[in-house]
Amino acid sequence: MPESDSKVPARTDPERFFRTEHLKADLRRRSIRGGAITMMAQISKLIMQFGSLVVIARLLTPEDYGLIGMVTVITGFISIFKDLGLSMATVQREQITHAQVSTLFWINVAISAAIMVLTMVLAPVIGWFYGEPRLVAITLALASGFIFGGLTVQHQALLKRQMRLTALAIIDIIAMLVSIAIGLILAILGKGYWALVVMQLAMPIINFIGVWVSCGWRPGKPKLDSEVMPMLAFGGWNTGFTVVNYFTRNLDNLLIGKFWGADQLGLYAQAYKLLVLPLQQINFPLTTVALPGLCSVQSDPERYRSYYGKAVELMVMLGMPITVYMAVDADRLIINLLGSQWSGAVILFRALAPVAFISTFNVATGWVFISLGRADRQFHWNVFSSIITVIGFLIGVRWGALGVAIAASITFCGLRYPNIIYCFKSTPLTPEYLLEILWRPTIASLGAGGLFWITRQAVIVSINPFLEILLDFGLYTLFYLFCWCILPRGFQKMREITQLFKELGFQRKKAV
Repeated sequence: MPESDSKVPARTDPERFFRTEHLKADLRRRSIRGGAITMMAQISKLIMQFGSLVVIARLLTPEDYGLIGMVTVITGFISIFKDLGLSMATVQREQITHAQVSTLFWINVAISAAIMVLTMVLAPVIGWFYGEPRLVAITLALASGFIFGGLTVQHQALLKRQMRLTALAIIDIIAMLVSIAIGLILAILGKGYWALVVMQLAMPIINFIGVWVSCGWRPGKPKLDSEVMPMLAFGGWNTGFTVVNYFTRNLDNLLIGKFWGADQLGLYAQAYKLLVLPLQQINFPLTTVALPGLCSVQSDPERYRSYYGKAVELMVMLGMPITVYMAVDADRLIINLLGSQWSGAVILFRALAPVAFISTFNVATGWVFISLGRADRQFHWNVFSSIITVIGFLIGVRWGALGVAIAASITFCGLRYPNIIYCFKSTPLTPEYLLEILWRPTIASLGAGGLFWITRQAVIVSINPFLEILLDFGLYTLFYLFCWCILPRGFQKMREITQLFKELGFQRKKAV
């Protein structure tokens, strides 16, 4: 384990939670090993999420999910402020002290407590806005979980800063497993939407306990001085970005819930959730590993460029084919997994597929903005792009959930390349460098999707629904590998990936 390395600060060193010099000496090994651990954890979480989604969705109704969606649009926005971007400030800063992190911790706790009270006060307003009195009790219940988020922020940031990804992975898995078990039991008992409410509440509570036990750091007295102010400024810009981004990403849910009701919102929200769920399992672990690594080499342009390129390449190699497969096989996936009552989500699923495809590398610009300390530029861009997206949603909502889904795909895809140009300005990266990484997995994924669609039309079999999905995915994977290998330097890229896994295996054996 990394903690046993002789170069790692000793457990008796009071500054061990804040130092990162020992990470630079062997950044490649730590990144590969950390990425493998986080990826395995995400695969486990993906299996649990899919399993719970399939089972619980059959026990509940689209209206149950729609009610929760109405509330979480509002509470999710409010919860942004519990962090204030200060977790990223802790991870991004090259040098940090106990006094600074303690100050940030108490700011997070104070803000979280205020948010909890504010949300409870707004509960009747939320019920009035939607014309749904059941939302008042749901909002009051979900508000109580905010304080645990504030108590957790800085401890999680310190674990990420030290790249202690094994601890974070174990905590995440335990929290998800327990919360799903609680939600499933309540759904079986016929508690309806309350199963989803309690499931959401359990997660932050278990995370709070886990990170405090694992991290070991305890806050001291707050001290607001000139050393903290730059971190607050960075956090402020990052929070501004998150606020605008959240508003834009959730305005679609708000509009559908307001004008078209809980049933359409439930279909739309589940279609989007199922579509992006696999991508989250890829992007999250890679971001967890890549962002601290990029921050640690931000002063070395060549190393930064190389590290960035390899991380993005791995991300899109996995994410793009999964997105295309799910779009082509959407009807079988949704009806076989969720049940016939969700058939209305199929067309929404496919309409949102371009958003998911572009999202396979959406975090790539975020890595640059955050790792190079350019949260202000990230905020400015997001204000501009959000105006365009909001206009699209306001036009699309006239045609219901489908109109909103189409508007989301048009605006999201249209803004992506200008965002890359703006992000890479005055950095070691260029748009051409990113396009060189993206073109091969893009062509291979779309080519495999075309071959798979033709095969589906030509060959029709009637077998067990779950076996059918497995066979479809296996066939698409073969098509993807075939398309990849016939492209220029395709075999060479495959050998590089194989070598990466061999190296990973060596490092894991060495650590035993």
